[in-house]
Amino acid sequence: MFAYIAIAVVIMLVVLLLTLVSISKGYNYKHTVDPMPEETDEATGTVNKQ
Repeated sequence: MFAYIAIAVVIMLVVLLLTLVSISKGYNYKHTVDPMPEETDEATGTVNKQ
């Protein structure tokens, strides 16, 4: 009976550890944003800078 409880506790600790590692990696991820495209005048093909 003790063996089943010990195995269950080990499995719970492994799942907890993997959860914490996964959350930590998610918070450390560096998000990037693409720059806004320049607006062009479709008729003339020139770039409008505002």
